[in-house]
Amino acid sequence: MPQKLRIEYFVSLDAGALARRAAQHFVEVTAQAAAARGRARIAISGGSTPKAAFQLLADANQPLRAGMPWDNFDLYWVDERCVPPNDSDSNYRMTREAMLDHVPLAPARIHRMEGELAPETAASRYELELRTSFRLEGAEIPRFDLIALGMGPDGHTASLFPHTAALHETSRLAVANHVQNKDAWRITLTRPVINQGASVFFLIAGADKAQILKEVLLGPRDPERLPSQLIAPAGGILTLLLDKAAASLLPATDGRGYGALEREG
Repeated sequence: MPQKLRIEYFVSLDAGALARRAAQHFVEVTAQAAAARGRARIAISGGSTPKAAFQLLADANQPLRAGMPWDNFDLYWVDERCVPPNDSDSNYRMTREAMLDHVPLAPARIHRMEGELAPETAASRYELELRTSFRLEGAEIPRFDLIALGMGPDGHTASLFPHTAALHETSRLAVANHVQNKDAWRITLTRPVINQGASVFFLIAGADKAQILKEVLLGPRDPERLPSQLIAPAGGILTLLLDKAAASLLPATDGRGYGALEREG
């Protein structure tokens, strides 16, 4: 019987407020996990919206920075473009410039995807990195404490693009995925890894995302066209942090900007 998925969404008035809410979410979940287990592991995505949150976490004048357990968490990536780490399209470069160059996170705790390598080699090396750092055995799947996702205007998330081979991968932890309409290769965590995360959230902003978000959450199930529908955390709760524009076609929120709905996972 399909699992019921509870989707909880929190709507901020504008991009600035959304970045602050996202940064606070990073701090709260990461600090709680580190306090409970002595070490937290989080996986992040690229994009302009997370960039603003990372800049807040790196700002010495912001109290959020002091709340991050910099000595007790490891940073991973959800996906990466197949480019060198200093390329302007690199998710790693964006994160380094926005946050890593300015915070006391030890290099040994930064686990980047090696986009400069051949795609299959990069994916295999990242899978080995996950298996080694999480000390996995056999068919075990890593359980990240926090996974941050975005959603593209085509309904993709991570580098799980519509009608691509990675949508059907269930045995690998990370794969190379060719995106035909971009004529490009990406490295991505697979659906089972993302759905195993203890806390999984989407960070989505902009009016251009409103219609596709409505289709993903409220429309017929069609994950080949809308890969974001594949995201159904094992814990049964999916969190969305949205700005007012992205949430404009969803059911109305309460006075605190909170809304919830359910669908089959």
